[in-house]
Amino acid sequence: MALLSILQYPDSRLHTLARPVKQVDDRIKALIADMRETMYDAAGIGLAATQVNVHERVIVIDVSEQRDSPLVLINPEITWASAEKVVNEEGCLSVPGIYDGVERSTQIKVTALDGDGQSRSIEAEGLLAVCIQHEMDHLLGKVFVEYLSPLKRNRIKTKMLKSRRETEKT
Repeated sequence: MALLSILQYPDSRLHTLARPVKQVDDRIKALIADMRETMYDAAGIGLAATQVNVHERVIVIDVSEQRDSPLVLINPEITWASAEKVVNEEGCLSVPGIYDGVERSTQIKVTALDGDGQSRSIEAEGLLAVCIQHEMDHLLGKVFVEYLSPLKRNRIKTKMLKSRRETEKT
């Protein structure tokens, strides 16, 4: 296993549309292991392959308090979303230190392949539902800050670029 580099907003590669995984083989299983290790190391609760510059439909999530219940979703599709929505404060490993409110469905149903390539259906609510929707946005090339006003988005972009320049100087 290896730690992967997480792309930082406003990197244009974060806007790449992820393609479906054709086969859950050893390469995909290694990617999943590396993504899980990277997510845990970064203290995140979810990570999409797009965020580590792999543009395939793979997500790892762990919203458990003990950080011992990882969920793998390959080629996920939302088959149902509740009309009821709620605004939650979200953050993102690709936009470190930034949190803001995003409206999401409170409940969803998802079909996906698991880490062994087996088809599964998941009903999610609460934090898990929010996390799945957030990570699935990454697979579509969308970062959560795009739900915010243009003014907020530009401020975040400026802050991220300034932070990157300061990091490169050291």
